Amino acid sequence: MKIRLAQQLDDNSIVDGDGIRAVVWTQGCSHACLGCHNPNTHSFTDGFLEEVSSINEKLSQNKIIDGITFSGGDPIFQIASCLEIARHAKSLKLNVWCYTGFTYEELMIMSKINKNLSEFLNNIDVLVDGKFELEKKDLTLKFRGSSNQRIINVKKSLKDKKVVIYRKYMNSKNKKSKEYLFV
Repeated sequence: MKIRLAQQLDDNSIVDGDGIRAVVWTQGCSHACLGCHNPNTHSFTDGFLEEVSSINEKLSQNKIIDGITFSGGDPIFQIASCLEIARHAKSLKLNVWCYTGFTYEELMIMSKINKNLSEFLNNIDVLVDGKFELEKKDLTLKFRGSSNQRIINVKKSLKDKKVVIYRKYMNSKNKKSKEYLFV
């Protein structure tokens, strides 16, 4: 199985989630958010193909990472390949983060007809959801670019059948926002 990547696996990121992370930069996104940080990842034909087994081997060999992060592009457009990598990461006891332009609610609807998406969500610990919105851009936010994006505890959200926000990642000014009072 192959995955289309925008760049080589980043194996020591400290800005794409908690701890030291490997980042899988997927290629392909149709959200076309104005002001996107990675517009070079939008094309579904650019980038290069990589064997999923090669990525999994690199993850197995890296003994310093705390987890992996799926970013891009939008990983949801390559769900089967991302699922295989996420399964492997979980077998290595790594935590898994995923950035997507889709909202959690949209993913839940889509997962009813896409078994791979449903299983992928079950292998994710943290989801940063929602399109980047330039008018809500805030450089003080931790792990997200605009204030509409949420940092979601996926395991607890699936269990509780409602969105559960990780408050520890929210800036104090956003803790008061009714939009984030899901816990």
